[in-house]
Amino acid sequence: MTDRTAQVRAHLTEDLIPFWKSLRDDTRGGYVSLVGSDLTRDPLAERGCILNSRILWFFASAYGALGEESLLGEAAHAYEALLGMLDPVNGGMYWSVDAAGHPLDTTKHTYNQAFAVYALSTYARVTGERAPLDLAFRIFETIETRCRDAGGYLEAQSADWRPAGNDKLSENGVEAGRTMNTLLHVLEGYTALYEASGDPRVRERLREILDTWEEKVWNPEKRRQEVFFDPDWHTLIDLHSFGHDIETSWLADHTLEVLGDEALTARIRPKLLAMAEETLKLAWTAGNGFSAEMERGKVDTTRVWWVQAEALLGFLHAWGLTREARFLDAARDQWDYIREKVIDPRCGEWRWSLREDGTDTGKPFVEPWKCPYHNGRMCLEVLRLGAL
Repeated sequence: MTDRTAQVRAHLTEDLIPFWKSLRDDTRGGYVSLVGSDLTRDPLAERGCILNSRILWFFASAYGALGEESLLGEAAHAYEALLGMLDPVNGGMYWSVDAAGHPLDTTKHTYNQAFAVYALSTYARVTGERAPLDLAFRIFETIETRCRDAGGYLEAQSADWRPAGNDKLSENGVEAGRTMNTLLHVLEGYTALYEASGDPRVRERLREILDTWEEKVWNPEKRRQEVFFDPDWHTLIDLHSFGHDIETSWLADHTLEVLGDEALTARIRPKLLAMAEETLKLAWTAGNGFSAEMERGKVDTTRVWWVQAEALLGFLHAWGLTREARFLDAARDQWDYIREKVIDPRCGEWRWSLREDGTDTGKPFVEPWKCPYHNGRMCLEVLRLGAL
């Protein structure tokens, strides 16, 4: 184990896991879902399905990697909370509930459903329990019947599955009818479901999603993904999301590894590596992290927490495929930057974002989108790969 790998392991076991364990709410169930930049906790804050799904995924995955029984207990606690976010009448997952478990935001978003599939499939795989896998398949069927049309996967709908505005997954002044981000995380959720089940229906959907990605999302001229689309897949804005590109570069390649289709891999993998190369050129600065995005040619140099984690993983994965030193050097540099600048020594969790000069933007440590998923997954993947 290299020194940096040992540092990552220590960060996972001594910082991240204890921090998220400390948010367990045995009175109301689930986990405290709002921790401010001053570390003040609000136990009555909104409980989001995305955050809870990611907490379930984190503890289940950490248990699978480390085998510590207390992690299984945390995963079971998060699983029970997730069950309380199911709509018992119309099916699917609510966007959020209140601290007492009552429906709060009843939007049914495909992104939300996909993360529930991801978490439930992972929990089922590490425990061998049938009930979470059965539920994952119920939500898979819901996505396929309710969240999809002839053109691909839909975005937001109401509680009873009527079309709704997609403000939750739209940014940069547009409202998207389809998004790269939702497609990516349906891919991720279905990959976990396929790993847990080997179901041929899921395998076929994974192949279709990769075909859609190649035909609709991939921009070969700019060696990037397009981000926001109208319902007919026309791009809505000149936006290069560096974080999503470097995340996709390794996450979609994991799907290729799981599928084991040589022809598909030969077709898709060069495009994924091209994204890693492009972000290395445009977004990474040695010793100073990884920029967020570029809109209409203007770079947003904010150092966002999840983007730093995905950059490390994307570069490390690219090095594993190519053995090019530039990728390993960048991955190692990313860890050094994260360790020095991003991890807050007061609590061990990551600051949400930093300006290019290293000053904190003051956003919460925990809220519906801030979770142990990107940074926790980074740690677990580094340990799995054993090289940093």
